[in-house]
Amino acid sequence: MPDYKAPLKEINFVLNEVLDVNAHYESLEGAEDLTPDLLSAIIEGGAQFAEGVAAPCNRDGDEIGCTWSPEGVTTPPGYKEAYQQFVEGGWPSLSGDPEFGGQGLPSSIAVFINEMTGSANWAWSMYPGLSHGAVATVDEHGSPAQKAAYLPKLLEGTWTGTMCLTEPHCGSDLGMLRTKAVKNADGTYAITGTKIFISSGEHDMAENIVHMVIARVEGAPEGTKGISLFIVPKVNVDAEGNLLDRNGVSCGSIEHKMGIHGNSTCVMNFDSAKGVLVGEGAENIGLRQMFTFMNAARLGTATQGLSHGEAAFQGGLAYAKERLQMRSLTGPKNPDGPADPIIVHPDVRRMLLTQKSLVEASRVLVYWCATLVDKTELGKTEEERKEADGMLAFLTPIAKAFITETGFENANIGVQLLGGHGFIREHGMEQIVRDARISMLYEGTTGIQALDLIGRKVLGTGGTALMNFTKVVHEFAKANDTEAMAPYLTPLKAINKQWGELTMQIGAAAGENPDEAGSASVDYLMYSGYAVFAYIWAKMAKVAQDKLEAGEGDAAYYEAKLKTANFYFSRILPRTESLATTMVSGADVLMAMDEEEFYF
Repeated sequence: MPDYKAPLKEINFVLNEVLDVNAHYESLEGAEDLTPDLLSAIIEGGAQFAEGVAAPCNRDGDEIGCTWSPEGVTTPPGYKEAYQQFVEGGWPSLSGDPEFGGQGLPSSIAVFINEMTGSANWAWSMYPGLSHGAVATVDEHGSPAQKAAYLPKLLEGTWTGTMCLTEPHCGSDLGMLRTKAVKNADGTYAITGTKIFISSGEHDMAENIVHMVIARVEGAPEGTKGISLFIVPKVNVDAEGNLLDRNGVSCGSIEHKMGIHGNSTCVMNFDSAKGVLVGEGAENIGLRQMFTFMNAARLGTATQGLSHGEAAFQGGLAYAKERLQMRSLTGPKNPDGPADPIIVHPDVRRMLLTQKSLVEASRVLVYWCATLVDKTELGKTEEERKEADGMLAFLTPIAKAFITETGFENANIGVQLLGGHGFIREHGMEQIVRDARISMLYEGTTGIQALDLIGRKVLGTGGTALMNFTKVVHEFAKANDTEAMAPYLTPLKAINKQWGELTMQIGAAAGENPDEAGSASVDYLMYSGYAVFAYIWAKMAKVAQDKLEAGEGDAAYYEAKLKTANFYFSRILPRTESLATTMVSGADVLMAMDEEEFYF
C-alpha cells in the first residue's frame, strides 16, 4: 500500500497564502477565537490521526471488508478502534453548536480534516462523514426537541447518521419513491419500505444510527411535491436522548461492491418503523429539507475526488522516484545504476504533472467552497451570506462532478505509473481506482450535476450565476495585468470570454429545443471545471510570483508552483478546445436514432 503522508505544506499554502483563511475567520460571526495557532494545531492533529490511525486499517478494510449477519454488520479489523479514537479526540464535534456539545468552529475545519482521513482511508471516513449531513439537517430544520434529543449524541459521535433516499426502482428520480408513512395516534409515523445503497446503514461502531428517511405520507401528492423527511433511529429514543427499544429498522443485506469494501453499503428495510417528521410537523416539504443533507454530501463527494487524487499522486510519485527502467533519452541520469528512475522519462513526467496540477487545484476549489459554506452560515451581513450562497450554488455541481471525474483520472494514472505492479493488489493502486469509481455516481451522477449546472444554475438564473463568477475572474485579471502574469492571464481571459459566448449559444438553442441543454451539459460542466481551475492556477501563480519577488519562503517550492501552472495552461487547459466544439454540436446527433436502432 502507498504510505499516506498528509500534504501539510500544500494544505498550509492553500489555507494561508491562497485563501487567507485567518482573515476569513476573523470576518465571521463567532469565529474570532480561531487563531492561526489553534488552526495549525487542529490540522497537525488531523494529520497525525490520518497517518497513524486511519491509514493502517485501510488494507484490511479492502481485503476483509464488512460481514453481514441477522444481528447486524461487523466492520473490518481496526475500524471500530479507529472510530473510538476519533470520538475520544473530539473530532466529530468540531463544527457543532456549543449548545449541544459542539466546539463551535466553522464547518470548513471539518472539510480540511476529511481530506486527510479520506486520503488515508476513504471507506472508514464515510462513517463519521455522513453524520455531518444528519447534524446539518437536524440543526437547520429540526424542532427544538429534536435538536435536544439527537444533536448531542451525533456531535459526540456516540451515534452516527445516514441518508436514506434510493429505492430499488428509482435512483435519482425521487418523485417515484414508494416508501410510505402512516400517521400514528401519538403524532409519530409508521415508516414502511426498502432503501438501497445506504452507506454506513448498519455497523458496530456506534450505539445508535440515525436515519434521515424520505417517504410519502398517505394521501400526499404524487411526485416530488409529496415527499416528507423523517428521523428514524435504529433504536428508539426518548426526549432526553436515552435509548429505548429497537425500532423496526433492519439491514437486509450488504452490497458486494467494486470498491469501498470497508464501508457497509446496505439494503435497509423499514417495517412500520417509528419516525418523526423533521421540524414542526409540516408534511410534503422533505425535498427542500433533504437538500441540506445532499449539499453537504456533494461537497463531501468532491473531497473524495481530491482525496483519491492525492493518494494516487503520492503512490505514483514515490514509485517513479525509485523504479529503475531504461535510460534517459538525453543520457544516463543514474550512471552508477543499471537504469534510470522512471521519473526522468517525459511521459512519466506528463502523468505526474497531470496528477499534480489537477489535485492541487482541486484542493483550492474544495477549500474555497468550504469557506463559502462558512459565510452562508456565519457571515455578518445578509448581503455577505446571500453572495456566498449564490457563488456556492454555482460552484457545487462543478466541484462535485469535475473533481470526482479528474480524481478518477488521477487514480487511473496512478495504476499506469506503476505499470503491471499497479494492476496487482499488493501495491494498493488498484484499490484507489475501485474506491474512487463510486464518487462519480452517488449524490447525483456527473450527468445530473451537469444538468443542474446548465439548467438550474446557469440558464435558470438567466446567466447571472455564471456572470457573477466571470466577473470575479475579470476583476482578478484586471488587478494583476503584468508582463509576468501574461502567460496565465491571456488564456484565462480568453476562456472567460468564450465561456459566456458558448452559454448564450446553448441557451438560444435550448429555447427552441430543451434537448440541446441536455446534449451539451456534461461537456459544458467539464469545460467549466477546466475554466475554474485556470482561474485557480492563475491565482496560485500570482502568489508564487509575489513570494519569489519578495524573497520570502521556500523559493524552490514557489518555482515548482509556477512550473506546474505552466503545465496546466500548456497541456491541460487546451482540453477545452474540443469541449467547446462538442458541446454545441447539437442534440440531433444524439437523438436522431430510433430506439429500435440501438441493438446488439
